[in-house]
Amino acid sequence: MQPFPSPKFALVLCLVLVACQQKQPPKEPVKIVDVPVNVEQGGALSGGPVQPPVPAPKVDLLAGTDWPVVALDSGDASIDCQADAVEGRGGHELVDLSYTAVTAALEPCEKTGMVRLHYEGKIATDFTALVERVSNIAQRLKIEKRLLDLDSSGGHVEDAMKAGQVIGDSRWTIRVGADAICHSACVLILAAGDDRKIDGKVGIHRMIRVDSKATSRTELSQELREVYAQMKEYLERNGASVAVADLMMTVPNRKLRLLTADELLEYGLDGTNAVQDDLERIQLTRKCGDDFVRRKDEFTRVFDRECGLPGRTPEEIDTCGLTLRQEFGFPDGKCPIESPLSWHDQRPVEHAGGE
Repeated sequence: MQPFPSPKFALVLCLVLVACQQKQPPKEPVKIVDVPVNVEQGGALSGGPVQPPVPAPKVDLLAGTDWPVVALDSGDASIDCQADAVEGRGGHELVDLSYTAVTAALEPCEKTGMVRLHYEGKIATDFTALVERVSNIAQRLKIEKRLLDLDSSGGHVEDAMKAGQVIGDSRWTIRVGADAICHSACVLILAAGDDRKIDGKVGIHRMIRVDSKATSRTELSQELREVYAQMKEYLERNGASVAVADLMMTVPNRKLRLLTADELLEYGLDGTNAVQDDLERIQLTRKCGDDFVRRKDEFTRVFDRECGLPGRTPEEIDTCGLTLRQEFGFPDGKCPIESPLSWHDQRPVEHAGGE
């Protein structure tokens, strides 16, 4: 005859059973909405013969000042030199994409070290030219911080992948504001950003083959399969999930699958780009050593826990961080610029009493 469990054991068992029976917090439900099928408004369009991916134009094609004429007809763009929190357009409106016009728009940003490009419109060839030319001038002027405020209902997936290649090579943060959207082909742009900040609605649906010559499902499926293979390679290269391409093959184009916050993270479309983060870590280790990277990681964890508390002013956070970094041996003698809060060490010294 088996002995009865002790009262203490029975109590623990009951608590475990109760905990197991507690309902898990519900996941955000999948949301699919109806959308009009309107080629002029955007979407996820694919057109022309399916060809191997064309590499992004090399920077030396724009090395001079005699740039090919490109009209920005697919949307509205503007340049600002502050990463302000106010949503919406602002700053210098950019219509002319000539060397002179783009340079004039970005020159004021030399002082701030920041350029914010706001774009509202379709993803098309002129959008690729826009980000390529703004990136080119930002590089010439050594403007390192680059923010793309994006509001787009989509466009051509081929153009989105070309623009994404330029963005991935040019170190952009991409933001979709609370009142903005990023639908269809626009999602491919998100995959390319170094960092993504998503507050608006992001949605996906099936591609539409424009001017397709297909006469059967088999022929249409073959065309889409070839485009799908290109998207899959593009997404993998940028650290995003191929599930994005799957959704662009399965959700009807008259519907729109809105991605939840959890899905955006899961698919690699929000927050830090995993591939870029790995690359920067490899480069930092190669330049500054394993010990430097270990100390910087530990500093970041402690800084987030002790300095970035709710309610603190930016000045209080900076003061806490400057004190904390000394405990971890920063600024580092070998890698001062790569050290945490290094911008404080690069500020010019102010002399009292005039010159």
